[in-house]
Amino acid sequence: MADATSSAPELLFESPASTLGKAASTVVVGRQTALLELSPTLLPAGVPVDLWKALVGKVKPGDAGGSASTMYTAADGEAKTLVAAVLPEHCSRHNSPIRPHAITSLVAPAATDAAKEGGGAAVLLVLEEPAHAAGAACAVARAFPLYSQKKLRQPAEPRGCVRVGFATRSAAISDGAGSVYGPCAKAAAGVRLAARLVDAPPEQLTTTAFVQEAGAVAARLREQGREVLVEVISGDELRERGYGGLYGVGKAATEPPALCVLSHVPDGASKKVCLVGKGIVYDTGGLALKPKEGIPAAGAAGLLGAFEAAVSIGTGGTALHCALCLAENAIGPTAFRNDDVLCFFSGKTCEINNTDAEGRLVLSDGVAHVTASPSLLPGGGSPDLVVDMATLTGAQMVATGKHFAAVFTNDEETERAAVAAGRRTGDLVHPAPPSPSRAEQGQPVKRASRPRVCKQVPYAPEFHRAEFASKVADCKNSVKDRGNAQVSCAGNFIGENLHPDFEGAWLHIDCAGPAFHADRATGYGVALVLGLLEVEGFAP
Repeated sequence: MADATSSAPELLFESPASTLGKAASTVVVGRQTALLELSPTLLPAGVPVDLWKALVGKVKPGDAGGSASTMYTAADGEAKTLVAAVLPEHCSRHNSPIRPHAITSLVAPAATDAAKEGGGAAVLLVLEEPAHAAGAACAVARAFPLYSQKKLRQPAEPRGCVRVGFATRSAAISDGAGSVYGPCAKAAAGVRLAARLVDAPPEQLTTTAFVQEAGAVAARLREQGREVLVEVISGDELRERGYGGLYGVGKAATEPPALCVLSHVPDGASKKVCLVGKGIVYDTGGLALKPKEGIPAAGAAGLLGAFEAAVSIGTGGTALHCALCLAENAIGPTAFRNDDVLCFFSGKTCEINNTDAEGRLVLSDGVAHVTASPSLLPGGGSPDLVVDMATLTGAQMVATGKHFAAVFTNDEETERAAVAAGRRTGDLVHPAPPSPSRAEQGQPVKRASRPRVCKQVPYAPEFHRAEFASKVADCKNSVKDRGNAQVSCAGNFIGENLHPDFEGAWLHIDCAGPAFHADRATGYGVALVLGLLEVEGFAP
């Protein structure tokens, strides 16, 4: 892909001891109580404690957080900026205690301009628990997106630097052996990679360019001594080998569709995890024409970023595979049409009744590939866990909103692990809204009654299959009734193409809402997958 002209700052994760007071601007982020009780040793030299407490005390954070800034004279006599970024005090039981969305929104305006000045900017994250560092690092990464095509004909602006450190309210978190700083830096790079890919226009991020990006990931990992294998099946080879869903969606485009699979199999691996991402680099809706609604490649981009970060950090005894299902849903003489019948790699046939429901078609081939028996992946064996991720349905935002992805899974333990990983890392997945409480229904509240239990987006394939019934094929690709659990139905469509002998856990993540914020990609999914894999820095 052509290089973007980006003036986004470099992010460096290091102990506060090496950065405090040296930056032109220092942003201290935390809850108000923590900032008021902050050890004076964690403030830049030259900042009076009374000034700091007055600055923090005047902020009214509310639900989104708030900030206040002041100038101070540093020990070296220079005038510098100090920002108190106060996180919301209230945090509901479904939200992440890290408060990642507030971190991103507060850090971006406070540090972006200062990063380009001499000395750059410093961000000190005052954590409630050291385990929050990784999720907070990913939140900071979202504040500094890499992709930009602004001011192309002007001299390039200096990128600048933002140094990010962690502390509790009483002491800095060191960057010695076994520290969180290395994993945090790698995770943040994964988030920025994923966001950069999704922010890029389709003229630049073609399917061919996406494959090249995957190759670059493999090359960077090999430079670190990690063995990564890459297999690419593209164009007519997809048709010849039976990947009818992926080929059918992408065959009309100038750049060919591709299934790109990256594999990392450590010596002695005892567990196998497969990631499958939807990578539609441009979606016209096919012949069911629609307006632009964002490039739906966030699933593949997020999983590619997660793959690089996980392998770089170390997957332990887990073999990790990442299958990118890449296509452009284009209009042309050879475009697939409503009423066409496609045959997936699983052998199932599908009558097309909506060419704009293309994501499930490419993912169906992806999950069939990674669960094939005998295995088609290096290392062999059936996966213990398959995770597919996609911006799949607008219904996801109706069901779980813009901050929470929806999950659909055949395994209750995996369901719980996904919710826990989301809260732990800040990439939230959401249990479906609970039934109305007795109080909400106007009934007396029984204090001794059992607490309400929240369920995930319902997993009940027997209620969903009928939505896709076809007279001429094994299924159609779009539901009859849009009022019948669309998120679950779309997820189940993909799951029907898992190999019949597959006995592992399968997790479908629909991230249509959280993949974007304010016309920018968020890099969603990187932190979540790292949490699911429990790599260093992201384990419970």
